[in-house]
Amino acid sequence: MALPKGLAAFPITPCDRHGRVDAVALRRLVARLRSAGVDAVGLLGSTGTFMYLTREQRRTALEVAVDEIAGAAPLMVGVGALRTDDAVELARDATSIGASCGLLAPVSYTPLTEDEAFEHYSTVAREGGLPLCIYDNPGTTHFRFSPELIARLSQVPGIVGVKSPSGLSGETVAHLGDLRARVPAGFSLGYSGDWNVLAPMIAGADVWHSVLGGLLPGICLRIVRAAQNHDEAEARRLDTALGPVWELFRTYSSLRVVYAMAEILGIARAAPPRPILPLSDTARSHVADVIGRLPSELVV
Repeated sequence: MALPKGLAAFPITPCDRHGRVDAVALRRLVARLRSAGVDAVGLLGSTGTFMYLTREQRRTALEVAVDEIAGAAPLMVGVGALRTDDAVELARDATSIGASCGLLAPVSYTPLTEDEAFEHYSTVAREGGLPLCIYDNPGTTHFRFSPELIARLSQVPGIVGVKSPSGLSGETVAHLGDLRARVPAGFSLGYSGDWNVLAPMIAGADVWHSVLGGLLPGICLRIVRAAQNHDEAEARRLDTALGPVWELFRTYSSLRVVYAMAEILGIARAAPPRPILPLSDTARSHVADVIGRLPSELVV
């Protein structure tokens, strides 16, 4: 399987205080993505708080999403776990329920070596029965994939792409070029970090793995399409219009902000899993003020 090019939209996983998945709210979120025509849905990513959910809770979320998306877009699902055997079982669950691809983060308590990461990914790819995308998220996992390790993993059957973090534009574009020279044709090179992702998309990255896209897919799709059509001016104009949202993400973290936004916009009412706390009343008022000032064309 080749990952689709374009926008992979990552919604929250709305749950009650006991971690029970709110199926109605999750359906509403996924339906928005299906209706918008996103290129892929990214379920149970970091925004979907995969590491805070049990195996059964993850299965429930996946069953809801598969049913709602109804084949309209590929479904990428987080299968990360501390133990390799647990990640294999999560990948098998995802395969049996109907996911298209797994997103595997190297979550750990003891920091992994590159050889340990290689064996972890190779085993899950071999035994899980699901195409895998490497999830490079050093801000949470404290493990950074070197270009050499990504190149090595790109040769493993069943590993089809990488989701890398974006940073300073020059460094990220150079990172993209370096990887492009190392991996096979068709190996997906995608980026996350919404406020910095425009540069690699303009430079030819395959996928924007987007937090905001999981809530406001319309404007994020417009940015992706402009970049794909080499309309740099339009892509930059739209990205600049979202500048106040990017500032909220930088200030409060994208996870906390999208939970607040989902409630403010009347899409879903949920709090992040404890011990993560919702935004304070003051911060939430700040988010509401920013959202209220955005042009209506952006809030779709």
